[in-house]
Amino acid sequence: MIVVGFDLDMTLVDSAEGITATMRACLAEVGVDITPAQMREVIGLPLTTILGTFAPGRDTAPLAARYRELYPERGVPPTVLLPGAAEAVRAIHRLGGRVLVISAKVEPAIRAVLRHVGLDAGELAPDAVTGDAFAAGKRDALRAAGATAYVGDHVADVEAARAAGALAVGVTTGAHDRETLLAAGADVVLDDLGALSDLVRELHAGGVPHGAVATP
Repeated sequence: MIVVGFDLDMTLVDSAEGITATMRACLAEVGVDITPAQMREVIGLPLTTILGTFAPGRDTAPLAARYRELYPERGVPPTVLLPGAAEAVRAIHRLGGRVLVISAKVEPAIRAVLRHVGLDAGELAPDAVTGDAFAAGKRDALRAAGATAYVGDHVADVEAARAAGALAVGVTTGAHDRETLLAAGADVVLDDLGALSDLVRELHAGGVPHGAVATP
């Protein structure tokens, strides 16, 4: 049985607008102004890391709590599915596989986003959701589920896959391009999730060995 894990932000969903709006509103309350371009570069990093970058010297705990208060109203509504995401999840389930979503977001925020974009019911619902995990911190959840592959847009997602012994599948829908993902150790790099259904079928048939680079 194939088991495929996914990152959330900029992998399954385009959440850039909502994350940026929430972060700008949160930081504006303490007199810090950031641009969308600045925010785009750090999407996918843990929340406290981002807050520490833009508000150095401040206690990040209350800022993180405030960000999470604002996120359901500011961050969730602008979020949209990325091309191929629903089709990939459906393809895995129709092959009898399992789908995991593992993200640096806290679990309630992950589930709110999944509900908003329609990845929360029937064959589009993930089989397991894990939050508050980043880079190699995703290893235990991936290993426990026996993950075949982990899909993400960030070099930290490649690190997670390799730490878990899963196929590292990069997508260039986030801040990192093909060359960066390959340099980080990705086994396969796709332009988006549109090609993932075919890759899933290859994995199900026992193909795509580690070290094979797919360039659609």
